[in-house]
Amino acid sequence: MAFNTLFKKDLVTETGKLTAKQRRFAYASLTPILLYMGVFTLFPILWAVVMSFFSYSPIREGSGFLGLGGANPFIDIDNYIELFTGTSKPAEVFRLALKNTFIFTALVLPLNLLVTLPLAVILESIGERFKTLFRAIYFLPTISSSVALVIIWSYVYAPGWGLLSLMFKAIGLVPPKSWLQDPSLVYFGVPLAMICVVIAHVWQDFGYNLVIFVAALQSIPKTLREAARVDGANAWQEFWLVVVPLLRRTVLLTSVLTVISSLQVFVIFQLLTRGGPKNQTQTLLLSIYENAFKFANNLGLSAAMSMVLFIIILTLTIIQFRLLRTEWEY
Repeated sequence: MAFNTLFKKDLVTETGKLTAKQRRFAYASLTPILLYMGVFTLFPILWAVVMSFFSYSPIREGSGFLGLGGANPFIDIDNYIELFTGTSKPAEVFRLALKNTFIFTALVLPLNLLVTLPLAVILESIGERFKTLFRAIYFLPTISSSVALVIIWSYVYAPGWGLLSLMFKAIGLVPPKSWLQDPSLVYFGVPLAMICVVIAHVWQDFGYNLVIFVAALQSIPKTLREAARVDGANAWQEFWLVVVPLLRRTVLLTSVLTVISSLQVFVIFQLLTRGGPKNQTQTLLLSIYENAFKFANNLGLSAAMSMVLFIIILTLTIIQFRLLRTEWEY
């Protein structure tokens, strides 16, 4: 009888039904996490969605829930119309920031992948003794403080006496008078200041993708690469025809993560260029911050900008998954 009872209890557990004690443990474990996510993640998102339909400013006292209504009236989709068709300065800066953000992302994504994938292959080819050391060196900028890294790059780009200017002079070239503040320096339609920020950001951010690519390379069966060598493939053919196709899912992941992070870069623009010169490095996140807290205190318009940024990130992520998805695994 005791054996049958024990067997039935185990059978009930194995069929997916939780005991009362297990349910209490699950509720006790999940409740704090769900409360935290609800208060600090879900509510701010919903609040931003609601505010985007109001002319809302914290310096005006509203008459409704959390200050909505009254002096902060409901204006339907006027904020969104203003962003894309308005003639006000915030609307014009927003459209320029939208363009700059796309340019920045379009430069960062291929440059990041072109650096990280070959570098990951090189790291995997060196001896085991030095692998850990080089991984730590390349990942170090990623875990360092963004403010500290911006200070380093501000010395690199300092006009006249900065490291980059001294390197130009050492090889007989004349450096620009200012790497970050001269609006007349534009190369192939991209301002020099934007190019400088792209280089600094890629240097700081490529460690994430490098670690992901290294892990993916380690998971590729060695027999596939050995078979390619037996068939007469050289190193380039092995990399391009065997390794790259097998890394398609990893390329998808790193592309999505890189695009999302590039669209949300703030600190490096705020501290290195402050959106200058002449708004050539003004980005969406910087524009959202300035409209919300620095200049106009227009949280309603800033919330609409945030929703536009959210839609852009969602759309680009879906497109990337459509273009790079694969139906097979190894």
